[in-house]
Amino acid sequence: MTSSASNRPRAAVILAAGQGTRMKSPTPKVLHRIAGRALLDHAIDAAEALGCARIVVVVGAHSPAVGLHARKRLGEAAVVIQDPPMGTGHAVLAAKAALADFDGDVVVTFADCPLLSAAVIEPLFDLRASGADVAVLGFEAADPGAYGRLILAPGHVLLRIVEAKDADDSVKQVKHCNSGVLAADRALLFDILGQVGNDNANGEYYLTDVVGIAHGRELSTRASFAAEASVQGVNSQAELAAAEAVWQKRRRNALMVEGVTLPAPETVHLAWDTKIAAGVTVEQFVVFGPGVSVASGAVIKAFSHLEGATVGEGALIGPYARLRPGAEIGADAHIGNFVEVKKVKVGAGAKANHLSYLGDGSVGEKANIGAGTIFCNYDGFDKFETHVGAGAFIGSNSALVAPVRIGDGAMTGSGSVITKDVPEGALALSRSEQKNKSGWAEAFRALKLAKKAKAAKRDKT
Repeated sequence: MTSSASNRPRAAVILAAGQGTRMKSPTPKVLHRIAGRALLDHAIDAAEALGCARIVVVVGAHSPAVGLHARKRLGEAAVVIQDPPMGTGHAVLAAKAALADFDGDVVVTFADCPLLSAAVIEPLFDLRASGADVAVLGFEAADPGAYGRLILAPGHVLLRIVEAKDADDSVKQVKHCNSGVLAADRALLFDILGQVGNDNANGEYYLTDVVGIAHGRELSTRASFAAEASVQGVNSQAELAAAEAVWQKRRRNALMVEGVTLPAPETVHLAWDTKIAAGVTVEQFVVFGPGVSVASGAVIKAFSHLEGATVGEGALIGPYARLRPGAEIGADAHIGNFVEVKKVKVGAGAKANHLSYLGDGSVGEKANIGAGTIFCNYDGFDKFETHVGAGAFIGSNSALVAPVRIGDGAMTGSGSVITKDVPEGALALSRSEQKNKSGWAEAFRALKLAKKAKAAKRDKT
């Protein structure tokens, strides 16, 4: 082999047919989420980042939802079914027909390993380029336990892989373990898989037997090693939480290196696609759902929740603010405590500092939204929009009943229910006339106190 092997076309076979019974959940294992993204999608992301021209996902007949998920992202031709399940080698063979016309290298990965990135897998292709016919990704386990063991010769030459259930006492002492990830030429891989038998403790066709067969043919079999956390699999709810913690810590550390200020990083929860620019401060206990971008100089104060939103430069969000999908917060705008924004474009310098709901519409530049303001956007059947003009002032406890427009520079009186458009520069008032009844409060209290005294006297007798 030559260095040109590193430039050969690449394909990925992602194994996603496991039962996932230890999750004890109606949701298929690989559709559980890390950082708001399905485990399967993390595996597909890694394959795409590797430059794989073809991606095939092997699913089980028992989980049609997994196949549907993969088809929606990759198309019908990318999904094959392993039925019945008879081991990892059998699963890879299920992809043989789908890759029959592919000429290049194939990497086998797993849909339940969300921390397995392209950077971790790439050394396998380096081994291929340097002459390895079969390249396997290993790791040194703190507790080898049930992992398959890599039996090595000097120079990371891989002799064979022994599954834990088939290992004798001497093999069980080996700490070099198999991640399951393997790369080889497509034609060679499927040729060797055709020779794999099922004479083992589980009566299954193991992908790991490829190494022993290749070595027996005097082919080059090599191993590359990664950190244990990078190949961490998910088989239970506890392992899902552990993988989430690793992912979150990595991403938070990366953001701080990039110039994001996180006073209490361990309390901030990020999504897989969260974009935060250098110069942003994110305070304690902030949650980012998918689809959020925050521009430089913004401050996200404590206990805020953002999803599907964009935050402009220098904006101030929170504390206790909620930005829902479609919220677009302009530069230097303020969205304060207990303010919820959904599908509203808030202009530069606008402020909604207290206890308000802004749903469907827009708020112009430098407008002020008073405490307790509500955009009444839903009539039980349809949504309607509210538009507040630039420089407008919305008095506290106003209800703006959509569809309605408040003109530039207009004002609404506190406590008003606004059902009609307000012209530019106008004041809109919509509340009943106040009436004062002299002495009423004093008489009311006297009556109540007299009744209370009479009742106490009666209880004593």
